Amino acid sequence: MSTGPKVKLGVLLPTRGLLLADPNPRDADRVLDLAQMVEQAGLDSVWVGDSLTAKPRLEPLSTLAAVAARTQRVRLGTAVLLAALRHPVLLAQTFATIDLISRGRLIVAAGIGGAFNEAQVQEWQAAGVDPKGRAARLEELVEIVKDLGSGQAVDHTGKHFNLAQVKMQPQPVQTAGVPILLACHWRAGRKAQFQRAARLANGLISISDTPDEYRQLVQHVRGLVGELGRDPRSFEATMYLTVNMDSNTSKAASDANEFLTGYYGADIWGDRWGPFGDPERVKQRIEEYVEAGAQTVIVRFASFDPQRQLDIFLDRVAPAWV
Repeated sequence: MSTGPKVKLGVLLPTRGLLLADPNPRDADRVLDLAQMVEQAGLDSVWVGDSLTAKPRLEPLSTLAAVAARTQRVRLGTAVLLAALRHPVLLAQTFATIDLISRGRLIVAAGIGGAFNEAQVQEWQAAGVDPKGRAARLEELVEIVKDLGSGQAVDHTGKHFNLAQVKMQPQPVQTAGVPILLACHWRAGRKAQFQRAARLANGLISISDTPDEYRQLVQHVRGLVGELGRDPRSFEATMYLTVNMDSNTSKAASDANEFLTGYYGADIWGDRWGPFGDPERVKQRIEEYVEAGAQTVIVRFASFDPQRQLDIFLDRVAPAWV
C-alpha cells in the first residue's frame, strides 16, 4: 500500500477497442463485463471516450446507462465527451437520466475536441456543427446544461443556442448537479482553456501533460478558481494515462503503437503516451501524477487485450492504492 497521497483509480472501457477488434460485434459484453470487474476490484470509476465518425465507437452516454444498470458503486465518467456535437437540452435530459439510473454516479469530462484533420472536420460537419465555433459552443452548452440541472426555467440568448422558459425533468440526483470537468493542457498554453475550466467547471482533466506540466496546470487553474471567488479545494484534478504492461518492454511498446495507430490513424503524441513495459513503471508514473496534484487517475490500456491488461493492473499496480 502506498504511503503517499491517496488517489482514485479509474479505467477507460474499450468502447473503441471493441470495434477495432471487430467492426461488427454482436454484443457489448466485453465492455460491460470489464466494468463489473473494475467495480468488484474496488476501483473508483469507469470511463468511456467519445467520437461520432472520426474514431468510431459505442455511443458514450447510452453505454454508461447500460453500465449503470450492471453496477452499484463505481462512478461513471466520460473521458472526454465532445459535448459540442450535441444540443444542450438533449444533453441535460440524458445526464439527469443516467444520474437517476445510477443513483448519482455520473461525472462528465468534456473538451472542445479536435478539427486537425479531414476526418475530424467531417465529424463536426456530419453533426451540423461548424468546427470553428466549437469552443464558444461548448461554453454556452455547459452554462445551459448546468442551469437546466437546477430545475429552474431557463432563458438563454446566445450565439449558438436560444431558449425561452425551458424547464427540464428529471433533475440530477446529485444535489449540486452532475459534475463537469473540462479538458486543459499546460503544454498547449491556451489561456482560454484555463479560464474556461476555472469559470465553468467542477474540475479539470488532462491527457498528455508530463507530471511537471500537470503540476503547473493544477496550480495555475486552481489559482484562477480562487480569484473568481470559488473554492479551489473542491476543484477536482484528473489525469488520463495511456499504458501497456508487459515484462517485455519492446513487446509492450510494439503492441501499444499498433493499438494507438489503429485508434487515431497516426501516432499523434509520441512519447507523451505511456509508460509501456514493466508494471512498476506504471505505478511509478501514477505516483508522479499524484504528487503533482492528481486526485483521480484514469488508465487506458493501449492493447487489443484489455482483459489481460486489467488483470496485470489489478495484480501489480492498483494494490498500492486500493
